[in-house]
Amino acid sequence: MVDALVAADGDLPTVLANDGPFTVFAPTNDAFEAFLMANDFNSLDDIPTEILTQVLLNHVVAGTNLSTDLSSGYVSTLSTAGANDANLSMFINTEDGVTLNGNSTVTAADNKAINGVVHIVDAVIGLPNIVDHAIANPNLTSLVGALTADNNTTFTTLLTDSETDFTVFAPLNTAFESFTNPSDNDLNSILANHVISGAAANAESLTNTYFNTAAMNADGDNLSIYVNIDDGVTLNGTSTVVAADIIATNGIIHAVNTVIDLPTVVTFATADPNFSSLVGALTAEDQPDFVSVLSTPNGTDPAPFTVFAPTNGAFANLAEVPSGDALTAVLNHHVIVGANIVSGDLSNGLISPATLEGDTLTFTIDGDNKCGSFYILYRCILKT
Repeated sequence: MVDALVAADGDLPTVLANDGPFTVFAPTNDAFEAFLMANDFNSLDDIPTEILTQVLLNHVVAGTNLSTDLSSGYVSTLSTAGANDANLSMFINTEDGVTLNGNSTVTAADNKAINGVVHIVDAVIGLPNIVDHAIANPNLTSLVGALTADNNTTFTTLLTDSETDFTVFAPLNTAFESFTNPSDNDLNSILANHVISGAAANAESLTNTYFNTAAMNADGDNLSIYVNIDDGVTLNGTSTVVAADIIATNGIIHAVNTVIDLPTVVTFATADPNFSSLVGALTAEDQPDFVSVLSTPNGTDPAPFTVFAPTNGAFANLAEVPSGDALTAVLNHHVIVGANIVSGDLSNGLISPATLEGDTLTFTIDGDNKCGSFYILYRCILKT
């Protein structure tokens, strides 16, 4: 380890000699030999300096953490090899001794120094990617089992990609135990709906917004997930983040308490507080069962749907919200049936398929903005 400290960064021994305090998980000579062999290195000199530096820093935690202070959970190491240069997370498991990231065990604890404590470990702790973290945490065994069922390597290949950042909402074992898959959706699609590709979003950066997930609809469009931070972090109105910011080299994991099923248009209407007026209109006593209609599975008439969902502000702009048959007509007019129309499908003068009301919408493109002329028709319906 001393040789590694010198080879990696001549300043590291000086850093660890500072006041600290530090908790160092120190691999033995045999541990380093095994690490070199497993990674096809002949010597420490073969390891790029930056990588070796980060590996060593991944063995150091701020503060003095004696064995009696350790408990199962995540701590941050001094390594900044995490996504967006964040400090990597380390999972400590104290169920049977002390194991780190699932593969390194403390063999001699509590070697006290004037600026911290050293715990001797039997394996070098590598830089964990998302899959490594999932495998190391016993609370995520159901997720790992689902990801790798029937020798499936799609997700393990995807989530070990070091060229792309990911945000993964990882359901705990208890989440899988309570999930009944009421819509009988494909499990692989459900799992993909927990993955945001191309962004490593920590809890602090999250806002009330939509992200695209790796799951797709029948047309090949990425599904969306709605994040709400008004009271903690909630996803699609049903799943809550219970452990945030598990940092890996290629992204961030947030553990959640509920499996996030594939969304219908009703999912977003009920999850997004900006649509509370719309939900109130849809579920009014004098209205048909819009919830059942808009929950119709894809491929079953009249699904799929394209919904132009008025916000609370849109309803507030009305002099009077209609009721009865007039409201039914207005709401029907906002729903195109039999088609998933995304913004990229729009063109100037495009006429839509029929709405639930039986009419059509004509779209007008004004510069770079794509919007529908349904507002004019909407006013005509209100008038009549």
